[in-house]
Amino acid sequence: MNLNVSANDLAGLKVMVIDDSKTIRRTAETLLKKEGCEVLTAVDGFEALAKISDQKPAIIFVDIMMPRLDGYQTCALIKNNPQFRATPVIMLSSKDGLFDKARGRIVGAEQYLTKPFTRDELLGAIHRHVTAVVNR
Repeated sequence: MNLNVSANDLAGLKVMVIDDSKTIRRTAETLLKKEGCEVLTAVDGFEALAKISDQKPAIIFVDIMMPRLDGYQTCALIKNNPQFRATPVIMLSSKDGLFDKARGRIVGAEQYLTKPFTRDELLGAIHRHVTAVVNR
């Protein structure tokens, strides 16, 4: 089955945003809902993992710096689960260091966005990774 995800056809796409910042969650949710996405949010990795297994999002954005379970640990747990290994995970961070990007790659993240991200960066990541998954 070949589904084409066009630039303005993200209707119903399940996107998860994991961030302990209410502002970031709300910003991403507002942007994504305008594009027709179904947005799931979580304040940390523990809350996210329960929701991911129930809701099965198509793509996950995860903040690196979070209490209890950070973004690297959350990404590693997602990628170590065979059911979600192919789900794209995009790291979000206010730091733009090479070390942080490399560490994100090591745990299996597909991409790294620096906060504050733009609408185009957020949608670009979805188009880049979800269309790749859908068209496999």
